[in-house]
Parts: sequence; C-alpha cells; structure tokens
Amino acid sequence: MKRGVSIESGVTMKRGLSPYGQILIVVVAAIAVGVFLVTVPTFRGFFDLGVYRGAVHYWLIDGGDLYDYLYNGTEYGFTYPPFAALVFSPLALTSWPVAIGLSIVVNVAAVVLLLRWFLMPTIRRQGWPVWFTCALFFLAVLVFEPARDSFSFGQVNLALLLLVCVDLKALTLNKRWAGVGIGLATAIKLTPAVFIGYLIVTRQYRAAAVATGTAAGATLLAVLVAPSTSAQFWLGALWDTDRVGRLEYVSNQSLRGVVARLDLPSAWWLAAVALVVAAWFFRVRSAGRPDHVAGFAVTGIVACLISPVTWVHHLVWLLPALFLLVDAALRSGSRGRLGVLFATYVILSSSVVWLWWAGSEGFLAAIGSNTYVWISIGLMLAVPFRPPVAVKTPGPEPVRLSDAP
Repeated sequence: MKRGVSIESGVTMKRGLSPYGQILIVVVAAIAVGVFLVTVPTFRGFFDLGVYRGAVHYWLIDGGDLYDYLYNGTEYGFTYPPFAALVFSPLALTSWPVAIGLSIVVNVAAVVLLLRWFLMPTIRRQGWPVWFTCALFFLAVLVFEPARDSFSFGQVNLALLLLVCVDLKALTLNKRWAGVGIGLATAIKLTPAVFIGYLIVTRQYRAAAVATGTAAGATLLAVLVAPSTSAQFWLGALWDTDRVGRLEYVSNQSLRGVVARLDLPSAWWLAAVALVVAAWFFRVRSAGRPDHVAGFAVTGIVACLISPVTWVHHLVWLLPALFLLVDAALRSGSRGRLGVLFATYVILSSSVVWLWWAGSEGFLAAIGSNTYVWISIGLMLAVPFRPPVAVKTPGPEPVRLSDAP
C-alpha cells in the first residue's frame, strides 16, 4: 500500500537520527544557507525597503509629494497605493538597522506561519520529527529565489501572502470576517484583488463583499488622511507604467513580460491572459464543492501570470502550490513526482533567467529567459483539486489547510 510505504519512510527517518544528529544537521545546513545568502551575487541590499522608508520619510517628515520621491538618485520611487504608505509610515521614524530588523522579523514570521498551515499536517501524517523537518523546510524556503529576493529586497509580498492565507483559514472555518485579509492586501497592493474574483466565482459572496468593503474602506481612509496624495496616485501615478520599470526586463516573469521580450503585439498578451483566466475558471469551478486551499493556490499563480509586471520576488505566491504538490506526491508515494518537484524547486532557486539579463534574442533565450513563466503555467495546471473533507484514520490525519483545527 503506497501510503504505508510513505509512513514507513517517515518513521525510519525519525528513528534513524538522534536528537543530537538532528541538531547537527540543522546547524550545518543553517550555516551553509547563511553563507550562501550573504555571498550570492543577487543579494539586493534591501533596496525596496529603502524605497518604502525613504518615500514615507520624504512625504511625512520632509513635506514632499509621495509619488515624486526617487530613491538615491535612481528612477525608482513609491508605486503602491496611498494606504500602503500609511501602513509603512512608522518606517519614517526608524533608523536603517531597525527598519531592516523589522523587515526580517515580518518575513520570518510569515514563512513560519505558512509552513505551519500548509506543511505541518503533512509532516505529522508522515511521522517525521516536527522541529527538524520544519527547520529544513524553512531553510529551503530561504534558498528559494523569490523568497530570498523578498528578504534581501525587504519586500512585502510574503506578508501579503500571509494576509490572504489568513482569509483562507477564515473561509474554511466559516468565519464571518473572512475577506478582511484579502481586502487589506488589495488596499496595500492592487494585485491581490484577483482573490476577490475567486470568491465571486466560487459563490462566496459574503466574503467577497467583506473583502471589497475592506479594500474600499482602507482606500477611503487614505483619501481622508491624504486627499491630494490619493488624487496624485489614482489619477496619475497608477497609469504611469514607466514608474515600475521596463516590461521586457528579464525579472518581469509575467505573460506581459514574455510578450515584451518576444517583441510581439499587445494583442498576444491579451489573448494569453484570456486563456489563463479561462483555464483558472474551469479548474476552480469544475471541482464541484469548492476546494479553497487549491483554489487559493491556483489564484495566486494566476495573479502572477496576468499582472503586467511580476518581478521574480513576486513569485512567492507559488509557494502554496508547491506545498500542495509535495503533499500530493507524498500521499501517492510517487518518487518520480517528488523528483520532478525537487527539480522544479532547484530551477526556481537557480536564478537561471538572469543568464539573459542583457537581452533575450534567439530561440534558447526565448525559452530560458521566460523559464519561471513556463513553470508557473505548469504549476497552475498541476495543483490537485479535491473536496476538502476530513478523513478519519488512526493518529493525526489533517492533510490540508482546510482540515487543520
């Protein structure tokens, strides 16, 4: 029985390593990962955190216009809605080391909670030692390029992913406030609005209304606090695509980035978006009873694909899909599927797309420079959907976020 084989392998791992052996492995792995993270050529120097902190300081302390700020003489400034600036406003009063520390703490907490919600049931079902396995998975997430970029940029995407997953927990537990997390994430950065679309498609109308109302309320708060800044964003900065960077830049791993690098007409992007949205709609609606865990995972991928700009660090939204596919592979006992997932993880951690940072002409470049887009499409189609029902078996058996207590 495949499931028995999987559990037996977990017990073997548990019995084969003493507590001291587990500690030694984690310490050695942590040192190796730490050395890698501080020496990898793509360390970002907390650039985006500098933009957030510099912009709100320029706005609140220096009295300048938020969307006129440019960081350290570069062409990059604040691109999020005014509500995000209100959320980041405490950074205006912090020193640079304190800001870095806060960013790291927030991102670490987000990763820990995501592992708890998505992987803890799998770890318990396999009979693996909890702290040891969680520590190794945590280190693996740090090596994952989108996550390590989020840390080294000082980005907010892991926190936004956590907000959305808080709503996932609330939705699966039938909490009346389900939708608040999505609404706040949407008010901070517009991309999570795709999850409101998911709620509507799956007929979670109350949660969709709560999310929409929360986003609107947060936006209105920003309008009341900073009316001229809000007008500057909604009537001007939002529509200035040059503010976010070049669409053809290799870090833009969205469908729009592919079309730009291949120098195709914009109609190709619209057609690709239509196909992806149709595939997403079919997968979400064909599952019968909504599987919100898989639905949220697929929706996160779709948000990355259809957004005009999806920098590599935005691809942390792929993590739930990877977690679910690992669980499915372990449940099936398929070493082949685990091997494919490990190869996928290695590629997504390899910075391979940067081989074409200077240009993407030619067939090989067309494939390689868009590697993460092709993987995202594959993950969107591979995430397993099933009704979120509890299965009674001896011992702890929750295997999905929706089944967790």
